[in-house]
Parts: sequence; C-alpha cells; structure tokens
Amino acid sequence: MAEDVRDLIEKIREEGIRAGEEKAREIEAHARKDAEEILASARLEAERILSEAQERIRREEEREKALLIQAGRDLLLSLRNEICTMLERIILMDVRDSLTPETLFRLLSSIVTQCSADVTGSIEIEMKREDFEIFENSYLSRLKEQTKREIVLRPSDKISGGFIISFDNGRSCFEFSDKSLAEYIGVYLKPKLHAILQEAARE
Repeated sequence: MAEDVRDLIEKIREEGIRAGEEKAREIEAHARKDAEEILASARLEAERILSEAQERIRREEEREKALLIQAGRDLLLSLRNEICTMLERIILMDVRDSLTPETLFRLLSSIVTQCSADVTGSIEIEMKREDFEIFENSYLSRLKEQTKREIVLRPSDKISGGFIISFDNGRSCFEFSDKSLAEYIGVYLKPKLHAILQEAARE
C-alpha cells in the first residue's frame, strides 16, 4: 500500500514537472513571439523615423540650395546694377569733360554744315550758361562766318553740358546734351558689359 502511494506521488510529481515544463515552453514561445513583434514594430518605427529625418534633411538641403542660388542671383543683379550705375556716372563725367567750347564749335560746325543745306531761316542753339559766355565771345562769329547762316545762341539752366539745336525756330530740335550723349553711349556699352558679366559668372 505504501508503495502504491509512493508510485502515485511519483507519477503526480512527474506529471507536474511535465506540465510545468510545457507551461514554461508555452510562456517562452509566447514571450519570444511578443519580443519578435516588438522588435519588428521597433524596426519599422526606426525605419519610419529615419526616412522622415532623411526627407527633412533632403528638403532642407534643397531649400538651402534654392536660397543660395537666389542669393547668388540677387548679388549678381545688385552688382550688375551697381556697375551699370557706375558706368553711367563715368560716361557722363567723361562726356561732360570732353564737351569743351572748342569741341562744341567743331561739332556745331559739322552739324550745321551737313544738316542745314536745305533749310532756310535762323538756327537756334541752347547750351549751358558757362559755355554760352565763352562760345559767344570766342566761337560764335567764327561759326556764323564758316556756315554763312544766321545763328541764335541762348543760355540754358537746364543743360549741364553739350547743346540743343533747332533748324525750324524751335518747333523741333536735336539734343546733343551731355546726358543724351552719355545715354546713347551707355546703350551701346551695356550689352558688352552684360556679356562680360555673364562670362565672369560662368568662370
């Protein structure tokens, strides 16, 4: 009888051990499955975060590149405008310095001789007051004698250099002022300057 009890106890113990081991295996399998799911989810989340970070970095780099390109364009435009303004000032100063009374006499002599052959009546010329006084005293009589025309010379406070000439008593006129001549020269030079700046920007 005692032996039967021992066998029963042993059997119960073995079954308990087997049941415990089976439960432990179930728990381990469940834990492994949970761990794998957690790792897979963590991996996906890490990949998502990394992808979003890379996309943000890419967008930021593109934005910075666009800003740099725009800043470069703005700088070139500003520089080009500054150079053009400087060029205009230089041209105007050079033209103004070149338009001495002697130069005005030569220009007027050529213009009046070539342009007034078929025109009758007086020729009207306006020039800045300082040039007017010198021209009237030193060149006007020579110009009249050379061209054989009646010439009316007038001072003008609106002209800073050069002259304005009319062959029809002021109804129409041709402007050879320092500003108009400088503008004409600038129109000729600016495309060349533009080409130089473009070439420099490519280097």
